[in-house]
Amino acid sequence: MVQYKDKTELIEALKKNYLLYDKEFDDIFEDRKDILKPGVDKSPSQNISYQLGWTNLLLQWEADEKKGIEVQTPAPGYKWNNLRGLYEAFYEKYEALSLHQQRELLKNQVNEIVEWIETLDHETLFVPERRKWATTPAKWPVWKWIHINTVAPFKNFRAQLRKWKKETGTE
Repeated sequence: MVQYKDKTELIEALKKNYLLYDKEFDDIFEDRKDILKPGVDKSPSQNISYQLGWTNLLLQWEADEKKGIEVQTPAPGYKWNNLRGLYEAFYEKYEALSLHQQRELLKNQVNEIVEWIETLDHETLFVPERRKWATTPAKWPVWKWIHINTVAPFKNFRAQLRKWKKETGTE
């Protein structure tokens, strides 16, 4: 897995990969956003809904811990070993939004994550067990949680969107 030397590198990677991911939606029309294609895991709307769900959870975990609320990861009622139901909840939560609205919401959440990262000191971001919600048997530091829920899927899901476009003749 990638490593970051400091929060500036993490923020740059996050912004770069978000912008590349978001650009993939430029040529997807609203009336096609829910089309599923064989060999592609998600429709464009589901793809971005997944991102909205995880970025929202990331922000919620941090906000809840700051309020002294005990955080249940990944989310109340869901276990790490069975995430299908959580993904379905993401799709249902955001399916009524237009693709434009979903993109705006994700842009706002990414900006909020960047602002949050900027407030964290190096130790909080890069040393394990600095947040209760991030303290798991894996002992990931906060930066890794941010990376795995933003940079990595922004990069990986671009390929899914390109494959979807090829299958639908949108490319």
